[in-house]
Amino acid sequence: MENNPITVHAIINGEKVVAEKNSPRENPTHPDEIVGYAPLNTKEDAVRAIEAAYDAFKSWAWSDVDDRIARMQRAIQKIKDATPEIAHLLSREHGKALYDSQGEIAISLMWMEFACEHVKKVIAPQEKEHENGRTIITFDPIGVVSAITPWNYPISLSTIKIAPALLTGNTMVVKPSPFAPLAVSLVIEIIANEFPPGVLNLVHGESEVGVELTANPKVAKIAFTGGTKTAKSIMKAASDTIKKMTLELGGNDAAIVLEDFDVNDERALRRMVISNFLTAGQICMIAKRVYVHRSIYDAFVEKYIEAANKWIRVGDPFHPDVTVGPVNNKNQVQYVKSLVEDARSKGAKVIELGKIISPELMDNGYFLQPTLVLGADPHDPIVVEEQFGPTVPILPFDDEEQVIELHNESIYGLTSSVWGEEEHAIKVARRIEAGTTMINTAAVQGLDVRFPFGGVKQSGVGREYGEEGLKSYVETHVINIPKTLELPYIPE
Repeated sequence: MENNPITVHAIINGEKVVAEKNSPRENPTHPDEIVGYAPLNTKEDAVRAIEAAYDAFKSWAWSDVDDRIARMQRAIQKIKDATPEIAHLLSREHGKALYDSQGEIAISLMWMEFACEHVKKVIAPQEKEHENGRTIITFDPIGVVSAITPWNYPISLSTIKIAPALLTGNTMVVKPSPFAPLAVSLVIEIIANEFPPGVLNLVHGESEVGVELTANPKVAKIAFTGGTKTAKSIMKAASDTIKKMTLELGGNDAAIVLEDFDVNDERALRRMVISNFLTAGQICMIAKRVYVHRSIYDAFVEKYIEAANKWIRVGDPFHPDVTVGPVNNKNQVQYVKSLVEDARSKGAKVIELGKIISPELMDNGYFLQPTLVLGADPHDPIVVEEQFGPTVPILPFDDEEQVIELHNESIYGLTSSVWGEEEHAIKVARRIEAGTTMINTAAVQGLDVRFPFGGVKQSGVGREYGEEGLKSYVETHVINIPKTLELPYIPE
């Protein structure tokens, strides 16, 4: 067990700021080990960071886009060089398996590179000559962006905001989650060091910091990933100044398995298992409920259990055989347990899945053995709520109308997946209410940073990734030069 805690700091106007108080971050694998400390910044620190970003925007908004790209590319290379150190730290503070941490950094870099390649196209001015004269359309930066990011994918869900914001000429203040603040701080520091002081600022802290980042009148846009309940508070705080916002929120993503799905397709079943249990089920776009056509239900469950028992190996994130590490924090462990026990108390069957690689850790760390829940009612909490942990209910359905209704009655609509013969699956997918629907795969396996990502209904507002993700950080400015300055129907 390691015992070399690090301390990260706020970055305001290009300077590291030492806080009077720090908050420890424990290791979910060994909760008695402190991985590091993050500052407990104050409201006053948040105000200073916003002021620094506001002042920096005055010149950064007019900076050359080629210079912005070059700076971001230098940061990308430095993150690549530091990936082993960053991934190791992320697994220690988060609990995700090392391959998973490396994958998160890879996705982050992939997106940052895409943003560098496409930003010039997205913000290029358009000029049109027409019968009424001439029109110029520019795509201008919005201003100061406050980004509040979660603990489950702290690096990718920060860079998904930082890259487009800075490349399009905005300035930023970023606040990570206290449940995974360390590795992401290293990444943000690398990026901030490549940009002028004040362009990218970093603060940590509790609710007073978050409130300032959402209510301060000098903040022009909020980029938030997290829970729907918190998002409602953010929208209220932002309403006085009508801030722009991108909100990627919770989901209760469903997988629909049609009667023509091949239950003997081992690779497809493995993809399904991974879509349920990657990162111990703590991904917004994980498949959290599975509906299977009754005609293949029994065979599917049998083959699913076989596939799960092959892939799921629970234990120390640094063990080379481990695929599922601990849950990130104690509260999440208790919440997931409560959902499983509620289903069990109502008569559902709970089946433990996978192999325990590190049995000596199970009682002390925040570990949960992954479980399959059979026989739950379609309206039980374990089905309709976002579990955000290593458990999944599988339910039978009788016809497509029924399962589409079960899917669409949810208040959420982030991602979904349909499994079966391709054209049949696409036909069903077109009737699904979701921001993204994947065919014969799900979750991160089906993510493509080239295309927009976001939710419908209470799963969010706006889109990230793709060119649309870049466009969400600019304002459209129309400059009209008409040929005739007077309109003929207005009397002199």
